[in-house]
Amino acid sequence: MAIDRIDWHADSAIEEGLDWDNAGTHIGIYLAWIVQNNLVGEIHLEESAEELQLLKDRKITGRDYLIELCDEKFWEEDLNAEGLAFTQYYYEGDAIYFGDYEEVLAQHAAGIYHVKNTWENYDVMAKTIDERYQAWKLSKSIESK
Repeated sequence: MAIDRIDWHADSAIEEGLDWDNAGTHIGIYLAWIVQNNLVGEIHLEESAEELQLLKDRKITGRDYLIELCDEKFWEEDLNAEGLAFTQYYYEGDAIYFGDYEEVLAQHAAGIYHVKNTWENYDVMAKTIDERYQAWKLSKSIESK
């Protein structure tokens, strides 16, 4: 099942006078974080190890990876078990990610699709995702006690 797809957002980006691929920046930033934190699914480890390394080395962006290797779609199988569990909580659940993305990055832009696809923006957003991930992991360890 798709978690997110560029085509779900492309019309909105185009209506704002942007290129269609701007609709994938928010997905790409999250996907890059998934890759950087070794939460990516087995399919990518087996089929696109070279491209994963380019992403880890910041030679391509998460959005580039999403477009070129994920057919512009973010799927459950793009994640390992822990990555999927966190994504269901943070990205899908109450859409916490989108609120964070707007607060952290889009408040300095004309809207969510105006956020630039840069590693600088990734670095800013990654701090917030890291904090959410650590809090989620802590809550899971408390629940299991």
